Amino acid sequence: MSIYVNKNTRVITQGITGKTGQFHTEKCIEYANGKNCFVAGVNPKKAGEKIFGVPIFGSVKEAKAQTGATASVIYVPPPGAAAAIWEAVDADLDLVICITEGIPIRDMLEVRGKMKAKQAAGGKKTLLLGPNCPGVITPDEIKIGIMPGHIHKKGRVGVVSRSGTLTYEAVAQLSELGIGQSSAVGIGGDPINGIKHLDVMQAFNDDPQTDAVIMIGEIGGPDEADAARWCKANMKKPVVGFIAGVTAPPGKRMGHAGALISGGADTADAKLAIMEECGFKVTRNPSEMGKLLKSLL
Repeated sequence: MSIYVNKNTRVITQGITGKTGQFHTEKCIEYANGKNCFVAGVNPKKAGEKIFGVPIFGSVKEAKAQTGATASVIYVPPPGAAAAIWEAVDADLDLVICITEGIPIRDMLEVRGKMKAKQAAGGKKTLLLGPNCPGVITPDEIKIGIMPGHIHKKGRVGVVSRSGTLTYEAVAQLSELGIGQSSAVGIGGDPINGIKHLDVMQAFNDDPQTDAVIMIGEIGGPDEADAARWCKANMKKPVVGFIAGVTAPPGKRMGHAGALISGGADTADAKLAIMEECGFKVTRNPSEMGKLLKSLL
């Protein structure tokens, strides 16, 4: 079992013919069941061609109709990425994973508004992971995104993070200790994004194959606090928490577009305190995440 994706997920790559899209799609096809999972690419100018044996279609709707795909991954450059997200949502896919960094906030606000309006009108709800995220992996089954596959090991610990690099750090620590992962989800560091920590924690809580979770956040925004409060009331599994940016000065953006302290509650210290209050085992040292989790199992 896993959350969001498994070996039966069928994926479309939007932007498959670009340099980044080609590089990462090839790596994803080589990982686990990727050969069967990556069934289509989209590029209106190259419809009818193939790349890595994957057929290219003119639109997401066409790719879905021909292949039965349920998910897409987006490597489209920033100016066209929001339109690519909407094209996938409009095609009624289950899950859209946007890797692209640097999408203008106005474009994301517009897409989010359209997604909400579609749902309000009774349309299908499409989950959006990202943008500016590393993607999602269910070890030994499927990887969709840019994470290094070899550090992952199949198992029963969930990982969720706003930072791609810290996701890999947590996973590598777990694997070194012989602890495998059920799924690892990078939700991305942009201020306007799709799936939040809260959504992923709910999914891990409901997943019978996940026994514990590492939740990694960073400064800026209320998401980690919202998730921690939900966990206090509902989470049945032990959680290790870490917040990046303990030394970040207020008002200065650190790395991610969403990593900006605007008020008192979105500093690392404030978030760590809330996590601790809510029953998380927290650490201020990222190199201890794996060991701390092991002590809870």
